[in-house]
Amino acid sequence: MLSVSHISKAFAEKEVLKDVSFRVEDKEKVGLIGINGAGKTTLLKIIAGEMIPDEGSVSLAKNAALGYLTQHQDLTDEHTIYESVLSARADILMLEKRLRDLELKMSDGEAESVMEEYVKVGHEFELKNGYAYRSEVTGVIKGLGFAEEDFEKRISTLSGGQKTRVALGRLLLSKPDLLMLDEPTNHLDMPSIAWLEGYLSSYPGAVLIVCHDRYFLDHVVTKIVEIDLGKSISFEGNYSVYGQKKQEMLAAGLKAYAKQQAEIKHEQEVIEKLKSFNREKSVKRAESREKKLGRIELIERPMTADSASGMSIEFDVAVESGKDVLEVSDLSKSFDGKKIFENVNFCIRKGEHIALIGANGTGKTTILKIINEILPPDTGYVKLGAKVEIAYYDQEQQVLNMQNTLFEEMSDDHPDMNNTEIRNVLAAFLFTGEDVFKKIGDLSGGERGRVSLAKLMLSCANLLVLDEPTNHLDIISKEILENAINSYKGTVLYVSHDRYFINKTAGRVLELTENGINEYLGNYDYYLEKKTDMQAVALTEKEPETAAKLDWKARKEEEAEKRKKASELKKVEDAIEKSEAEMEEIDAGLSDPENGNNVALLMELTKKRTELEKKIEALYEKWEEIGN
Repeated sequence: MLSVSHISKAFAEKEVLKDVSFRVEDKEKVGLIGINGAGKTTLLKIIAGEMIPDEGSVSLAKNAALGYLTQHQDLTDEHTIYESVLSARADILMLEKRLRDLELKMSDGEAESVMEEYVKVGHEFELKNGYAYRSEVTGVIKGLGFAEEDFEKRISTLSGGQKTRVALGRLLLSKPDLLMLDEPTNHLDMPSIAWLEGYLSSYPGAVLIVCHDRYFLDHVVTKIVEIDLGKSISFEGNYSVYGQKKQEMLAAGLKAYAKQQAEIKHEQEVIEKLKSFNREKSVKRAESREKKLGRIELIERPMTADSASGMSIEFDVAVESGKDVLEVSDLSKSFDGKKIFENVNFCIRKGEHIALIGANGTGKTTILKIINEILPPDTGYVKLGAKVEIAYYDQEQQVLNMQNTLFEEMSDDHPDMNNTEIRNVLAAFLFTGEDVFKKIGDLSGGERGRVSLAKLMLSCANLLVLDEPTNHLDIISKEILENAINSYKGTVLYVSHDRYFINKTAGRVLELTENGINEYLGNYDYYLEKKTDMQAVALTEKEPETAAKLDWKARKEEEAEKRKKASELKKVEDAIEKSEAEMEEIDAGLSDPENGNNVALLMELTKKRTELEKKIEALYEKWEEIGN
């Protein structure tokens, strides 16, 4: 579907892309990842023809249609949301109009002359799902998080995020052969992201996605293309498979680097020794070895996540809190007469890491602001435990002074820190040189987020309250933040729609609904599993055992059986792989000339080989039995 061949692109003196090549096959779902500034968006613009590469070429399959969603949409038309999204099916609308015109002619007595065309147009209309297109349009709009009462809102009245969702809806319904999406989950809540996962997974065309949402990548893509230091490398599989392969590559790279460094050091010591003899032959030998050493192709030290990002985070606690950290009782809040939530009750104990989740508009940020005394509750109270000191990360960055420079923002909060200490902290968050004199108001959202994280780190508070801390962070920076939170000795309460982040850091999930809090003692996957179980139980209690429901249960049982069989197959396959690796080691021992005279060892290896052959044979029989 798409071939990207040897693409290079530089801006001024900085080379962003260097010889990038990869392919996207028909119907393939590909994730494009890399740190912020790696050149992902630049690459999408080159593929879309909006930017010309310095070198290389892009080739799209013949007659293939390309659809491209940028991060920011500036829609200005006066259509409603429904009209705008519906316009993506202009082809069906034209066919429908033609059918109505032909029906009108037939009613006027022209049936014989137009019947052939009517059948032809009707067939095409049916093939394009014309009889269900309006329900499809409605499903996409609702799936992207718009309520039915939003359908008649004018595009000109929408926020930037809402316009991006409208643009995404139009693009999805236009069904291009290759769909390119730049951060499609940025303006979606959890239910909408889950809907989009399902839609893209079954999308009939190919998809190329730039995304920092690792959970989303795990559930949608079948290949990862990473842009690293300007170059590309492809990995078959989803994000988790990529992560595992990347770690294996890193370990192998570090091992090869360490081995070469040891060899170089040894060679240098030999050269120095030969030179110290100060004789003609030894000096010549030293020079010969030096030339040989100079021709070695040096292996670069592979970069770990921390070194690749350059960012360093470590949260500390100055004073330990008591065991009971926070009590929230009977909270409710309304705005302009509209109730946001009520009956909110929960307690947090020392050391807990808790994620507060819920659909957009349920009031998650409002609860954090009430806890931090930025907003008052309508009813109820928030009670802090003994010696609790809060540090608040505000996704809107309202706690930052927009008129301050970065240096002033840090020194105002920490007047005891000297110039060098402040610069060192800012450097740990990638602000160096003259960057420290930029005004907060002139920074991007991601840069302000890093300033807030730096202030959070210096607070040494024992309760971190975080509102969407992973927004604007690339994948490596998210992993660094995850590690910092997991090693933090204090208590954490955060709001996040980053499900991968929740899986890595939360021990408890609180789901906020308009009627209160539902509690789940685990991470996001546990929450999802339990919520599904609860919905199934509720369905069972409400409905009689209909044929459709029995069929649903049978399918569920069949799926469970398939999962069980797949798990058993995987275990047997792993055992076969391990046993065959052992067999190779034994064969190597038997054929090793050094063992030729060691009769006892050869007998022992032969015995082990015979036993292993029987074991492998039994495993293959079991594998066939499970597979049938």
